[in-house]
Amino acid sequence: MHTDLSPHLHTKECNTLIDLLKQCHEDHPFRKFLGYCNSIDQQVVMCLKSERLARRQKNYEKSLEFKRKLREKAQSNMA
Repeated sequence: MHTDLSPHLHTKECNTLIDLLKQCHEDHPFRKFLGYCNSIDQQVVMCLKSERLARRQKNYEKSLEFKRKLREKAQSNMA
């Protein structure tokens, strides 16, 4: 099961892979149950994972900056 596959949530690269997967499922409605589209699905999974890890790193860096600003503000209020 994938996360939300809406185009506005993903990069151009991942959207291309998602479109390929959807097309494979449409072209092969029975074979998809037998693993015919699994190679494309695996590429989608890897792309979504790389997006998630990049988002996680960005949020971590943002939190560090926020904490730094809070410490500076707290120190300036004490002085």
